[in-house]
Amino acid sequence: MLIPITRETFNQLIPAIATGAQYRYYWGKLSDVLQRVLISFCGVLLLVLLTNIAPDGYRPILTIAGIFVGFYWLWAPIFFASRRNLQYRRYQYSGLWQGKVLDIFITEELIGTEEIANSYGDLEIVEKRERRLNVEVGDRTGFITALQVPIRRDYKRLAAGQPAQMLVMSDRPDLSLIAKVSDIYIPTLDLWVSDYPYLRRDLFLEVSEQLRATRRQKRAQPRR
Repeated sequence: MLIPITRETFNQLIPAIATGAQYRYYWGKLSDVLQRVLISFCGVLLLVLLTNIAPDGYRPILTIAGIFVGFYWLWAPIFFASRRNLQYRRYQYSGLWQGKVLDIFITEELIGTEEIANSYGDLEIVEKRERRLNVEVGDRTGFITALQVPIRRDYKRLAAGQPAQMLVMSDRPDLSLIAKVSDIYIPTLDLWVSDYPYLRRDLFLEVSEQLRATRRQKRAQPRR
């Protein structure tokens, strides 16, 4: 089942400015915070040095820039989350999709590399790999897509055949070619399957219920 939604509704589901959940995602671990603090400190230190040697006319601008850079550790998550949202918001058409879980499997993915010195002092490149959960969903039309997410304890309840819902995006008005998909919601488990929380989840559940109710009413109306 695929039900188109209006642009206004889509903009509410994936807002331009980061939501609280998206901010927390990019806030990251303590190491991420410390890295941002270090960038802020180095940036402020550089601007202080420039202020001391710059002409008087440039000092107010450098001071404002210093304040902006000094709070980089705080506003950076908003910037990165909003930029990621923009990648989805550029699609003009979207719809609520409902199908079912087809398959669940685990793969080992390359997430980065690291150079380390061996016992002889030579540098070696070591691959960093991480096990990821792949959730494949599809419907009767033949549409199939998969979402790859970190492994979590709650995902043990997932099983093939369970109903699945998500938001899909396209450049075509008829949504005949799906370009992007959002988080997956499993209504029977009240469970979200995702890495990055693209959707305002409370609003998605409201929109989903409203669209299903409207669809039921249309089916119940007698034909003339």
